Amino acid sequence: MTDARIQLSRRITTPCVVYFGKDVRMRADRLVSLVLLLRQRGRMTADEISAELEVSTRTVLRDMDALSTAGVPIYVDRGRHGGFSLLAGFRTELTGLNHDEALALLTAGSGRGEKIFGLSAPLASAMRKVVDALPEAHREKVGDAARRFLVEPEIDLLSRRLISEDMAEGVMNDVRRAVLSGRKLRFDYAPPDKPPRSHTVDPIGLVTVRGRIYLLAAKSGEDRTYRVSRMLSAEQLPQAADRLTQVDLDRIWAERSAQFLSENHLPVIVRVRSSRREELLNTARALRVEEPEPDGWLRLDVAFEDLRHAVWAIWQLDIDAQVISPETLREALTERARQVSALYQS
Repeated sequence: MTDARIQLSRRITTPCVVYFGKDVRMRADRLVSLVLLLRQRGRMTADEISAELEVSTRTVLRDMDALSTAGVPIYVDRGRHGGFSLLAGFRTELTGLNHDEALALLTAGSGRGEKIFGLSAPLASAMRKVVDALPEAHREKVGDAARRFLVEPEIDLLSRRLISEDMAEGVMNDVRRAVLSGRKLRFDYAPPDKPPRSHTVDPIGLVTVRGRIYLLAAKSGEDRTYRVSRMLSAEQLPQAADRLTQVDLDRIWAERSAQFLSENHLPVIVRVRSSRREELLNTARALRVEEPEPDGWLRLDVAFEDLRHAVWAIWQLDIDAQVISPETLREALTERARQVSALYQS
């Protein structure tokens, strides 16, 4: 049986190269995903495969022809309950993954990173390969175990949805490719309340913070940081980016965060109950320092856009937050409390 699998595996690879020409790698990956999908799901219709692999039905049918030509034992059942299926027992077998390693990969794949960086389809393909690599008796246990872990759900215990940003179609893919290939990137960018402008930059890296994605880049030698959700279009250019071969994103992000906080923002020191920490950070622009206090409160050094923004954010926390500085914010909150008190006294 092992020799038969090796022969079939070889037969899958060679004809696909001839059949697909210059897009060999991408389409060969899709063919492997298709075989693994049929291995794990059993009989599937062309429409079901099309939805799973994010390709057209016509492409699915063409892929089926290519696999059949390569000697993969695919059977077609016609009729309303028909579909495509593989010969029972046909598989490609990998080794080296134990239970915990496979579980770690499947659990990591249940987070939100692949959606944020536009990698949903590649992740699904990778997960199918991981599952198919496991021994038969091992596979069902790991799949059940992974379903018992939930990583970063879309809402918290108070039913508040996590921050998510919509991006123009195709933008994330082009930005990601430029970052990884080391090519210059051109994009149209629309800051708040300003007309869009075109930028050409040297991309350095991508950072995701609380559901927002930032491109760290250099423009004419100057440091720049852009929110990817504000890009209207993006295009990777053929010119090589002017950047260092080694990068320390942690250090660069820390430096740019410090610079961001020092420019045109209101720094605030506030005490807050630990149970309201996340609520405060959902409204603050950034967090610089956090120190626990003996009474269960936290002392935070945060930044807001301006005084009006700070008053609004702190007011939401009622008596669970106390501003230490600046004095202008304390005075503004005192005045607001006086006005509310006068309203209800009258």
